[in-house]
Amino acid sequence: MFTSALKSFSSNITANYTISATPSSTAGAWKVFDGKKKSTGKVVSIFIFERKALEPQGGRLNSRSDAASRRKIQDEVVERLKKEAGSLARLRHPNILELAEAVEDTRSGGLMFATEPVTDTLAGLLQKQDDQDKSTNSQSRFGHHKGEEVHGEQREAVFDELEIQKGLLQISKGLEFLHESAGLVHGNLTPESIYINAKSDWKLSGMGFSGPPDASNKNTSSPPIALSELLYHDPRLPRNVQLNLDFTSPDFVMDSNISSSADMFSLGLVVVALYNSPHTSPLHTSGNITTYKKIFSLSSSIPASSNNFLCGKPLPRQLLVDVLPRLITRKPAQRINAREFQQSAFFDNILVSAIRFLDSFPAKTPNEKAQFMRGLPTILEQFPRSVLDRKVLPAILGEIKDKELLALVLIDVFSIIRILPSGQRAFADKVLPQLRETFHSTAANVHPGDRDVSKEAGLVVVLDNIGLIIEQCSGKSFKDDILPIIQLGLESSTHSLVDKSLTTLSTILPILDFSTIKNDLFPIIAAVFTKTSSLSIKVRSLEALGILCGANPSDHPIPTNISPRTSSTTLDKYTVQEKVVPLLKGIKTKEPAVMMAALAVFNEVGKIADTEFLAIDILPVLWSFSLGPLLNLQQFAEYMSLIKVVSGKIEVEQTRKLRELASTSTNGLANTRGNDLMSMPSNDSHFGTSSGAGFGEDDFERLVLGRDNPSTNATTSIFNTNNSFRPLQPQRSHTATSMTTSPTWPTSPPGPSAMASILHSQQGPVSRAITPDHSLSSIGVLKPTSPASPSSNDIMAQSHWNGMQSIQSLHANTMTVNPWGSPPMANAWASPPATTTGASSAWGTLPGVKGSMAGNIGNLGMKPAIATQQGSGFGIAPPPTGPGRGQKTGLDKYESLI
Repeated sequence: MFTSALKSFSSNITANYTISATPSSTAGAWKVFDGKKKSTGKVVSIFIFERKALEPQGGRLNSRSDAASRRKIQDEVVERLKKEAGSLARLRHPNILELAEAVEDTRSGGLMFATEPVTDTLAGLLQKQDDQDKSTNSQSRFGHHKGEEVHGEQREAVFDELEIQKGLLQISKGLEFLHESAGLVHGNLTPESIYINAKSDWKLSGMGFSGPPDASNKNTSSPPIALSELLYHDPRLPRNVQLNLDFTSPDFVMDSNISSSADMFSLGLVVVALYNSPHTSPLHTSGNITTYKKIFSLSSSIPASSNNFLCGKPLPRQLLVDVLPRLITRKPAQRINAREFQQSAFFDNILVSAIRFLDSFPAKTPNEKAQFMRGLPTILEQFPRSVLDRKVLPAILGEIKDKELLALVLIDVFSIIRILPSGQRAFADKVLPQLRETFHSTAANVHPGDRDVSKEAGLVVVLDNIGLIIEQCSGKSFKDDILPIIQLGLESSTHSLVDKSLTTLSTILPILDFSTIKNDLFPIIAAVFTKTSSLSIKVRSLEALGILCGANPSDHPIPTNISPRTSSTTLDKYTVQEKVVPLLKGIKTKEPAVMMAALAVFNEVGKIADTEFLAIDILPVLWSFSLGPLLNLQQFAEYMSLIKVVSGKIEVEQTRKLRELASTSTNGLANTRGNDLMSMPSNDSHFGTSSGAGFGEDDFERLVLGRDNPSTNATTSIFNTNNSFRPLQPQRSHTATSMTTSPTWPTSPPGPSAMASILHSQQGPVSRAITPDHSLSSIGVLKPTSPASPSSNDIMAQSHWNGMQSIQSLHANTMTVNPWGSPPMANAWASPPATTTGASSAWGTLPGVKGSMAGNIGNLGMKPAIATQQGSGFGIAPPPTGPGRGQKTGLDKYESLI
């Protein structure tokens, strides 16, 4: 329906503005719609008048004369309404409704214009209050009491005392301008001609009946007021387009006198209507001049101090005694003007004075503005919440562009937000856009090294109230609008501002997501830590890194244990190990404050990092830091406590892993060691004996003292298949007489084939532990007794066996005392005779050793001891006897020369 009506209007306003589908309020003959300019997004209120609204309710006019007369009256109304809108274009004042788009005629004969956004007229708000009171009274009959919540809403008055004072003060200023500067009389001052804008300011309008006063000498474009036409009420027209006699001064009706005093009488009646119940004028004329005159003919029906000005509720004492008697009076000369009204005792209080100061704020000096801003927080609690929201807060935010007042303005703004019950809405709609405009432009235009002291002071105020900001805005708004402001503080060259920004970290983390913390916040803190030259900022940065790793500001740096910790505000393991820890490793200073702050970070790293990383990367750094030359005993003890805890965690974790590995093994380590010849031998096995086999200190004593071992019947072979092969090493024992002893040799050595199998299983070259003093080049090539050619392993085993024989021969020849019970030889240099059938040795006849090999063995001059009893320490068989035994050979020839 409304869309089709708008199409019929076809004006510039409809083309350039977006208009709501339904009206937000009505003002006399006007319907008020919310609108927004398409090009700029500016919010306005669009007033629309439809000519058909002037049609009579019945719509029956039979005669042509009546139709012509009706058309004429309607034309007069349209011209009056056009005059009302046109007067706003000529009259520019803070307390007069501001015109945005001039009035336009539509094709359907209607009118349209746009103004600043308004919420309603004073008459509309008073009517809502009356309806609310009726609803409250109705609910009280069913058990509800006044002041209780009804349907979830608290019944409160539309206006409180301060709002009434503020509004009347603004209207009186508008009248003062109209009377003294414009030289006009309003003529129809009623609640319908007073508009309330979005800032809760009262604006004067409805000047369709305005005109110059009688005997005025000021030039004005407004025609004189025709009282005879205005006072006549045509029943064919709506009452809202005619003069409202209930608020008209007797100067018009009874004296036919047009003066500014008539507006002051009407203002007095508006004041009474604000306190009346219902909110109506004390005069009830029903639009009849006769009734009006009858009221003023009786003293009892005239509003006066004696009858409380016919008000249904008690009036404030200042109004009752001082103001209203000088407004609602029959004689115009006794009435006060608009300026005197503003100076009355009714407005003599601190809150009204503060409102008046705000209204004239642009004209104040910078010093006066600063003093006002400093003192305003002391009285904010006394203001009504609606006044703070709609009047004080917007007025203060209007000064945020003043750099000298920025910090003071923000202090007052956050104080108001803290008081308002609807602070979240006010912050999002009014404060946040101003913060974004003020600081984001600074962040975009700032250059390294440049400082804006006034902006920095304002930034400090924002950081001080960061907790309040978090409560009032959503996570997305905080990330988009507030986090860049904190980053601006972190990147500042002022240390105090950087420190203040870092202290907010623990407060802002809960509202940020992990991606923002890791990608946006952490890099800036890391850069601050790396680049700063301030010790305090270095410490504060370490505290911030600890918080990012999961620490709480109140946590003690030394833990009692380390356990895994997960949090949405904690950096992940990769970032901690690859980015945070390198920052800690790069610390150069050894100041105790830095070291202890780093300790707190290491504490959190220990809860996150892997045990291998702790062992390889963390523990060395902890030890290095703990040995700092400036740490005291207690600080060193705290480092040691963390080192022990980390080490314990590593031990527990590694032990657990090894046990899990052991539990999955089928045979275990013992089976592997016993069955695998390639495994490493035990530390206790030497030449085929081990402590597990009973060879201990007692066995060694029996060995060197030549005593029999009652617990063993035979010596274990060095080539025991249960032991891995080792190179032959003699064991020496140093006694008090420095006597050299020889090793315990086995009684029955294996043959070459056994040696070859062992060497083959060893899979490596065989080496001797001791190289003999005599060259083994004289030892002949071993030849097997069997006609089959020996394998390479057999040759290596035989060569090694011959080498051991030569070594033992050298040891036997150097002995002068036989401690194992063998009788001494008559000639120590005597050598056994060579045989043609095989080599006779202390171990018996070696198979396959013939001729030259036997001779070579004899040339070594080995004189083995002869065992006197079975099972001696060496168990060496007696040397064979043969021809040539008495002849001296080798070095024995030169025995006489020695």
